[in-house]
Amino acid sequence: MSETPESASGATTQDGAPRPPSLLALPSYLAGHVARIGHDALVEAVGRHGLRLPHFATLTALSDFGPLPQHVLADRLDFQRSHLGGYLDAIEERGLVRRTRDRSDRRRQLVELTGEGAQLQRRLWQVAQESQDSFLGCFTPEERDTLTTLLRRLLDADDRARLRNAQPNFVKTIPGAK
Repeated sequence: MSETPESASGATTQDGAPRPPSLLALPSYLAGHVARIGHDALVEAVGRHGLRLPHFATLTALSDFGPLPQHVLADRLDFQRSHLGGYLDAIEERGLVRRTRDRSDRRRQLVELTGEGAQLQRRLWQVAQESQDSFLGCFTPEERDTLTTLLRRLLDADDRARLRNAQPNFVKTIPGAK
């Protein structure tokens, strides 16, 4: 039988039973549980405005990048292209985005925020920030910055690995990719 790490923090579940110390020593186990907590808080916050998280992500990507071809938007969000179409249908019906033909390539759809979509995205950004403040309230601002930096490093490493294994068309849609 293998030895397991001691629980230094004495972490417990809601029913008062300690979590398995061996699992608490696995960063992926911790990250998965913590991600669900933060995800649930963000989903609830965005849901109060009648949207789902992919809708918020889409509005935010368009706010950050400006109008994009639909396939590029899907790639930048790491969404299945077919799924993005459904997300866009829902927010286009609400007047939050507009799809038009790309004048330089009539086969492509360009997606852009409407004025109403930009306003809602700004409100949702505040709501998202508030959900993060609640979720990460046990950290100092410096600890939050450190956590964000470390998580970004993991995500950036995964993005680089995906780029190495990606098809050439995918690489062209990632900022800074060569």
